[in-house]
Amino acid sequence: VGWQVFDCESAELASQLLRDICARHSIPPGQLTVHSDNGAPMKGETMLGTMQRLGVAHTRSRPSVSNDNPYIESAFRTLKYRPELPVKPFENLLAARRWVTELAHWYNHEHRHSAIGFVTPAQRHAGLDRGLLAQRALVYERARQENPQRWSGQARQWAHVDVVHLNPENPQIKELRNTQKVA
Repeated sequence: VGWQVFDCESAELASQLLRDICARHSIPPGQLTVHSDNGAPMKGETMLGTMQRLGVAHTRSRPSVSNDNPYIESAFRTLKYRPELPVKPFENLLAARRWVTELAHWYNHEHRHSAIGFVTPAQRHAGLDRGLLAQRALVYERARQENPQRWSGQARQWAHVDVVHLNPENPQIKELRNTQKVA
């Protein structure tokens, strides 16, 4: 919902970005949690004071644990496999900002995410996903009724996903964990 490219890492700039995002999206106190790495700008007094004033909770990655924030890791992976990823450094700050602007637009408004039923983050954020998913379910059901021999098994489920898990536990892993606890 918010991003910026700066030419340096700074607690003041990060703090201003967070204030801008909260204001732009009318985020009330107590609604947002920011998960960050252990970098100085995110741990410093400036950012912590800003989060406290805005009512933003914060969590941090554990030292030397690269996957504490799997959602950003997933976004980075998506970015790395795009053909448009630059292989050379940007000519200047403006070129970097333009590229990220295009990337953020594509990621939020064009890229359909499998974990949320192949809708875009913008559609989900705006609350449009339920209607789109219901429409898709009707189209699939109508197609199945009109031509049942084309459907050999279960059709894709277009139910709204309330909670998203990047790596959901499957029943086998859950069983293994329960067995290990008992032993």
